[in-house]
Amino acid sequence: MSEKQLPVVVIGAGPAGLAAAAHLVERAIEPLVLEAGAAAGSAVREWGHVRLFSTWSEVVDPAAEKLLAPTGWSAPDGATYPSGADWAERYLQPLADVLGDKVRYGATVTGVSRLGRDRVVDADREQQPFTVHIELADGTEERITARAVIDASGTWSTPSPIGGDGLPALGEKAAADRISYRVPDLEDPAVRARYAGRRTAVIGSGASAFTALASLAGLARKEGGTHAVWVLRRGVTGSTFGGGTADQLPARGALGLAAKAAVDDGHADAVTGFRTGAVEKAGEQLVLLAEDGRRLDPVDEIIVLTGLRPDLSFLSELRLGLDERLQAPTGLAPLIDPNQHSCGTVYPHGVNELSHPEKDVYLVGMKSYGRAPTFLAMTGYEQVRSIAAALAGDQEAAERVELVLPETGVCGGAGLFDEPETAPSDGGGCCAAPATLQVGIGAPAASGGC
Repeated sequence: MSEKQLPVVVIGAGPAGLAAAAHLVERAIEPLVLEAGAAAGSAVREWGHVRLFSTWSEVVDPAAEKLLAPTGWSAPDGATYPSGADWAERYLQPLADVLGDKVRYGATVTGVSRLGRDRVVDADREQQPFTVHIELADGTEERITARAVIDASGTWSTPSPIGGDGLPALGEKAAADRISYRVPDLEDPAVRARYAGRRTAVIGSGASAFTALASLAGLARKEGGTHAVWVLRRGVTGSTFGGGTADQLPARGALGLAAKAAVDDGHADAVTGFRTGAVEKAGEQLVLLAEDGRRLDPVDEIIVLTGLRPDLSFLSELRLGLDERLQAPTGLAPLIDPNQHSCGTVYPHGVNELSHPEKDVYLVGMKSYGRAPTFLAMTGYEQVRSIAAALAGDQEAAERVELVLPETGVCGGAGLFDEPETAPSDGGGCCAAPATLQVGIGAPAASGGC
């Protein structure tokens, strides 16, 4: 079989992976999508209770929609906001079903290399096809040969740890049964019972932490004794709670206001400048210790929402060019730096920014962003469109930008799922720190000043 007849292996049947397959099919290139889970969008389903920041019109890929159209599939209302479960059930799974045997489930990729060449060998390297090692659900192993590899496996499986230095805190692994790295689904009775009437530390400063805090505050209004301790590594600034109603990303602003309300209403204390170094057991509870020696009052549970990072272990035999900070492709990193950008300000990009020293291997979707949290589904779809064009030899189309992002609202959302719109406080404006925020250990939530 010639290299042109080999499939393009796509790792992951999530939004970016399935969009990549759709664009490859449109270009008459055979894809083979390898999905570790038992269904399309397996990772998305794990946060199915969370609402997306983007509308349906912004999370359906154009090539995928063309592939779905002949099946009688009808696009949901483009102006509405799907939950993760909606996205998986109403779009991702139907798309995977259309692709049929081009998608394999229960296939975990354990290694990718050049056939007969480890990463050291130069001789005829680019003339060799890729070899992809997989492990199936029954434990058997296979080797697949491919003309190119598109890794759309995401970052969901590798959440960042508690430690302020990027490493697990001392004692974190030993306390694993009391630590979660996901936004809790409090509609699940078992999950609800875990947090109801208990004291929970929420570590993180982004939208996921906001969501968890607001959810726990909602639980506290119904279940006495429920309380949160919000642990932030940085100090309080005007952007601690997002931009409120003036935020360029309305969903983020609404979540920030909800987190602020959790503190204002006494359902959460906030501790700032706290970089966790250790987790200690105190009877049936846990105590967080900071690197500077501070100790927090005991908690029953810990929710860690400190970001995600890419799993690069199975790509170790490939020659990747990655930014030393973000672990994103070196050409892409400056465009997505979270110190400079939000998802609404990342310029559309494609094959040029995503190329590596190893020809015809690409990281796409959330994985291409490394540790940056600025990913937007629409830019992921533009990535795979460009890559499919390049693999088809259409360099002009590959380098052409076909995505136009609105200046505002592209990451917009309705805030918390099924929650009414939150208004800014009278005294603080959209971006002010809350008047009741307490800095320190065990401070009462209702005391004044910040």
